[in-house]
This record gives sequence, C-alpha cells and structure tokens, in this order.
Amino acid sequence: MKPISGSPVLTVSSSPHIHCGRTIKGTSLQILLALLPAAGFAVWHSDLLALRVLALSCIVAVIAEAGCLKLMKREIESDNYTALLCGLMFGFLMPPSSPWWLIAVGSSLSIIIGRMVFGGLGGEPLCAPLVGWAICKVSWPELMNFDMSMLTSELTYPLSQLQNFGPETLDEYSLKSLLLGFQLGGSGAAQSGAILLGGVYLISRKIIRIDIPLAFVGGVSIAAALFYTISPVDYALPVYHILCGSTLFGAFFLATDSSSSPVGHFPMIAYGLSAGILVIIIRVYGAYPDGVPFAILLANLMTPLFEKIRPKPFGGITNVHLQR
Repeated sequence: MKPISGSPVLTVSSSPHIHCGRTIKGTSLQILLALLPAAGFAVWHSDLLALRVLALSCIVAVIAEAGCLKLMKREIESDNYTALLCGLMFGFLMPPSSPWWLIAVGSSLSIIIGRMVFGGLGGEPLCAPLVGWAICKVSWPELMNFDMSMLTSELTYPLSQLQNFGPETLDEYSLKSLLLGFQLGGSGAAQSGAILLGGVYLISRKIIRIDIPLAFVGGVSIAAALFYTISPVDYALPVYHILCGSTLFGAFFLATDSSSSPVGHFPMIAYGLSAGILVIIIRVYGAYPDGVPFAILLANLMTPLFEKIRPKPFGGITNVHLQR
C-alpha cells in the first residue's frame, strides 16, 4: 500500500531510543537527598550560620542559570535541580562565616563560568562548584580562611594545625569527633561521617560507581602512608587525611561529577588515584591546608588524557596484521 501523501514513512528521532529510565532530574534529587544529612549536621554545628550559606548559594545558583538561559534564548530548565545541586555543593565548600556577597559572587560564577560558558549542563570540563570556589579562594583568600571562624566558634581547623604545628596537634581529635563533624571547615564538606553515609547511599543506588571514590581515597591513603613512613614526627597518619577537611566530600561528590570525570573503568581508577595523590602533595608542599578542590581541578584537566586509556578492542586488527 502506498503511503498517504504528506505523511512520513519512517519516524526519525535522535538516540538513545532505549534507556534505563534514569533522568537528570531523578539523579539530581538522589544526590540532593544524599547531601541532606551533612547539611543537617552543618546547621547543627554552626548555629544556623551554615543554613544562611547553603540557602543563599542555592537561590543565587538557580537565578544565575535562569538568567543565562534567558539571555541564550533557551528554555529555562531549573526544574531539573542541577543548578540547585551546584549551588548546594558550592555552599558546602564555603566557611559558615562567609559574607553574603562572597557567597553570591561565588555561586553565580560557578554557574556562569563553570557551566554556561561551555554551553550549559553536560559541557563543562571542570567541576562547576570548584570553579566558583577557586575564584573566591584566589581573589579573597582572607575571607576564605577557615581560621577566621575561630573567633565565633569553639571548633578548630585540624588541617591548619597540621600544616603549622605538626601532627602531634591532631591528638586532641578522636576519630569519632571527626566523623561527627567536630572540626572547622566548609559548611557541609567537613561533616565526614554524614558525607560518608551519603556516598554509600549513592553507590548503593548506582547513582555513582565505586571506582573513583575508592581510587581517590586509595590515592590519599597511599601518599599519606608514604610520607608517614618517611617521618612519623612530621607527617600525619592516613586516617586523619581522610577524615579531616573535604576529602570524603571530594571523593564521593566532586570527583564523580559526570561531565568532568572519565567514563571507562581504568580511566576512572587513574583519575581517582591521581587526584588523591595530588591532595597529599598540596597539603604537604602547598600553601593551602586542604588541597582537595585544587587537586580535583587538576585531575579534571587531565581527564582527556585518562580517557585515552582504553582496552584493546576484541577482534581488532593489530599493526603486525597490517604489515603482513
């Protein structure tokens, strides 16, 4: 039978034609849910100061994305919650005592420079929240210093103590206190136990793969153990490097950013190991006590190189076959 005039014989659409049912919105909601325990602990520890940081950062990020999409004459897609998630993760990295304008500038730059300059969601080569954080850290280092919060808090910053006074100052911290977030740091990134809980949840729900977090923590552990073996008097045990600062937040939530991290199994392991080792190198030799954000940014830049690590295709033709 001949087709009716004007009606298409075939319906052509772009791939993928079959998918697992997972959506961007659903994935973002799962990650937001995984971050809720850490956000709750942050508010508890900071007497609502963290709530101000996290709320303002989220609101500014959503508005910034909507404004950029409007200027680009594209459909506003705030309902997929990716901008909200970006703002929340940026807020997790900021000190609870941050001035409101610094939060607004950093959160908006995370969206504008970290994401929209590269075309929007999925095109960013760097983890967007880290872009805004790095700009703020370089531009206003005195306001990004966690030590300033000691004026209004009984908590202390263990990584700063480690860098300035040596590992013996960490004896006052029990592993339980570090897991419960009794340390100065980012508004939510320092809540190690709650972050670990959220990370395990994401792995169990298959939102992220275990490759990068495991390799990241492994890289931190190997490098820290090497320095500790060389001189136990000058360097801390690996467990302190894992639980102090934003190590676990970086491992489960920042390094696993889908747009800026590798896809293959071996590239993921190489990427995570490199980022973890860089964390310790920056903490030992650098000027920044934490080192996690800059380590992940450097690893993001190396992602195209890691993507070249590919297994030989099954049945592929080798150079020897070609020569014959």
